[in-house]
Amino acid sequence: MNAVITGDIINSRKLSAKEWMPKLKHALNKYGKEPKDWEIYRGDSFQLKTTPETALQATILIKSTIKQFKKIDVRTAIGIGETTYQSDNITESSGSAYINSGTTFENLKKQTLAIKTPWEEFNESLNLMFELASLTMDNWTPTSSLIIKTAIDADQNVNQKELAILLDKKQSNISAGLKRGGYYEIQKLLNYYKKEIQKRC
Repeated sequence: MNAVITGDIINSRKLSAKEWMPKLKHALNKYGKEPKDWEIYRGDSFQLKTTPETALQATILIKSTIKQFKKIDVRTAIGIGETTYQSDNITESSGSAYINSGTTFENLKKQTLAIKTPWEEFNESLNLMFELASLTMDNWTPTSSLIIKTAIDADQNVNQKELAILLDKKQSNISAGLKRGGYYEIQKLLNYYKKEIQKRC
C-alpha cells in the first residue's frame, strides 16, 4: 500500500514563487526524492508518494509550511491504494493510490483537505474529522504556522522550551501559538489516523 498526495497552491499568483517554492521543496524532501517520490508541475501543483502512516503528517507539514505566507494556502487530497506501475517520475506512475488521490483532488470544492482509501466507512469518518480540523488549519496565522511546522518537523518529540530555543521566541509565545493553532488536537488526530491506518495496512 502507498499513499499519494496531490495538491496545489491556492492564490499562488498573489506571491512570487521565489518566496514559497524553496520551503515547499524542503517539506517534500523530508518524505522522499525528486522526481521519483515527488514532483512540482504546472508551476503550483505537486504530487508526493509516501507511506500511508505518514501521509497525514506530510499533508499537515506542507500546510504549515505554506501558511507561513499570508496570501496563499494549499489544497491537498490523500489517496491510499496500490501502485501498479512505478516510473522514475511520480507523475507518470499509476495505480489505485494515484487514481484515489487524483479523483479526490478534482472533487475538492470548498474543502482544502480530503482522503480516499479502500475503506468507505473510514473515508466518511476521516473526511468529517478533516473538515473540522480545517476550520482551524485554514485560519492559521503565519506565526502559528511556523511554530506548528517546527514542532512537526521535529517529529513531535520536542517540548515548548526546546521550540522556544529553536525559534528564538519566548516560551509563552510558543505556548499561545500552539494553542491558537489547535496543535494538541491535531496531534490527537494524527495519532488516531496512524493507529487506524496501521490496523488496515
